Amino acid sequence: MSVARQVVVEADGGSRGNPGPAGYGAVVIDPATGEPLAEAAEYIGVATNNVAEYRGLIAGLTAAKALFPDAGEALRVHVRMDSKLVVEQMSGRWKIKHPDMKPLAARAAAILPPSSVTYEWIPRAQNKHADRLANEAMDAGRDGRQWEASASTAA
Repeated sequence: MSVARQVVVEADGGSRGNPGPAGYGAVVIDPATGEPLAEAAEYIGVATNNVAEYRGLIAGLTAAKALFPDAGEALRVHVRMDSKLVVEQMSGRWKIKHPDMKPLAARAAAILPPSSVTYEWIPRAQNKHADRLANEAMDAGRDGRQWEASASTAA
């Protein structure tokens, strides 16, 4: 039996215009130390904030899985987001009605076994790292470039 590996994923997405130029950011954190283990961010073109939020979730879950590819069901991920919509939909408490959200939610749910992932809504002020990454990605897109991890500054 393998030992459970726990990580926290904080994810955020934003759109300047809604729909408008959009991007997401995600960070995988070691809950024992608070240290970031991985970051992801991307400018995704014109999209709504909800699409960007889901894309951030997908990136965060993918990054967590990539860090521990052999963990399988022993990987436990606690997702923290300031999007009430994404948290409630992925927790199964709200129905996913919008056709743009259904495939994104399905993609997110397929990354890790549902029993391995928990979701928590947090106020925006507690999601600063992921928010900063999302804004860096949108700024990069505005400037005609993609976000690069080396361009990211410490939280």
